Amino acid sequence: MTEINSNQIEAKAVGRYIRMSPRKVRRVLNQIRGKTYKEALMLLEFMPYRACGPVWQVIYSAAANAEHNLNLKKENLIISEAFADQGPVFRRFRPRAQGQGFGIRKPTCHITITVAQDI
Repeated sequence: MTEINSNQIEAKAVGRYIRMSPRKVRRVLNQIRGKTYKEALMLLEFMPYRACGPVWQVIYSAAANAEHNLNLKKENLIISEAFADQGPVFRRFRPRAQGQGFGIRKPTCHITITVAQDI
């Protein structure tokens, strides 16, 4: 639970080590930032990106945290903060021609969503 100087109560949820590039997740988060809870879920339902699944789960978790811990109604929530930070990068090798090894990078990200009560 966090309180901002305008007495706005917020709940937060973090999805960590998501096997996806943070750049691709940010493309989705930019679309839902500032929207209401229901609008955000509807947008995510019909967007064609693979990043929508994990983002949907984190938003749902943040709303559940607000409802359970702070007694806020889900209908009154807005997405106040949404960002994706880079997580650890898994490094793998793929065999290539003439005995060489080609490096493969498998990025991960941490998705953070903060919901606040709409005034």
